[in-house]
Amino acid sequence: MAQHGGARSGAGRKPGKVGKAKRELIDMAKDHAEKALNTLVNIANDDEAPAAARVSAANAILDRGYGKPPQALEHTGKDGGPIQTEERSWREVLRSEKG
Repeated sequence: MAQHGGARSGAGRKPGKVGKAKRELIDMAKDHAEKALNTLVNIANDDEAPAAARVSAANAILDRGYGKPPQALEHTGKDGGPIQTEERSWREVLRSEKG
């Protein structure tokens, strides 16, 4: 009897594989990459362009050339103080969960 629904072994796209439509879209975009980058450079260098457009173009160029900068995260404990840690064995954790 045929299985309906749920996970089936061997079904679906393999991990890491890109679908045909997406692959074609990527190839089309790559065909225009040089022109797009030149457009960004022209905007960034155009003294007549609005400052916001120049900054946006410059950021896009830097992101593509060097990658986006990592997001800074600040971790603090209660009221901005240090984070408090507590070491317990897994047995202590289980006992505290049972009540």
